[in-house]
Amino acid sequence: MSDPVDPVGEAFAATPRRAFLPRGVRRRATYDGPLAIAAGQTNSQPRTVDDMLRLLDVRRGQRVLDVGAGSGWTTALLAHLVGPEGVVVGVELEPTLVTFGSGNLAAVDRPWASIRLATPGVVGDPDGAPYDRVLVSAMPDALPSTLVDQLADDGVLVIPVAGTMLRVTQPGAVVTEHGRYRFVPLR
Repeated sequence: MSDPVDPVGEAFAATPRRAFLPRGVRRRATYDGPLAIAAGQTNSQPRTVDDMLRLLDVRRGQRVLDVGAGSGWTTALLAHLVGPEGVVVGVELEPTLVTFGSGNLAAVDRPWASIRLATPGVVGDPDGAPYDRVLVSAMPDALPSTLVDQLADDGVLVIPVAGTMLRVTQPGAVVTEHGRYRFVPLR
């Protein structure tokens, strides 16, 4: 009997963290903690990313929004999960990270995924909505209703809010709590 397929484990194996880190911190790629990338931002702790991706339950062919794309690592992981029949849109506020993350993403050759500059004062990508899944790698003090509104029917949003990881499902914006985490602030 063969082992059951673990899509998240396969995504991590196909998308090494090292390739998404600045040269000066690549030697620490196996460290299970956040690592500084630029502009006061971090590449998230691998265990945390794993937890978030499992909560998100991404399926092949879905449209996914990655808020706070940073180094491009989560965008590339999501791209692996949706496959070429899906779409991943990463948004990032820091221009230097858009350039860095886009370059990293291009190097793994997943052209169905992209990272673009977020619009200041706009959370997520309301013009591109609805999304089947939304992953947020920065922490607001309260759940942004604008992100919930960007979910498709049967959509899922995973977001750390005031230190607690939330999973929000549609229809009905049903919220469940999934442990305590720390993230950079969502701006």
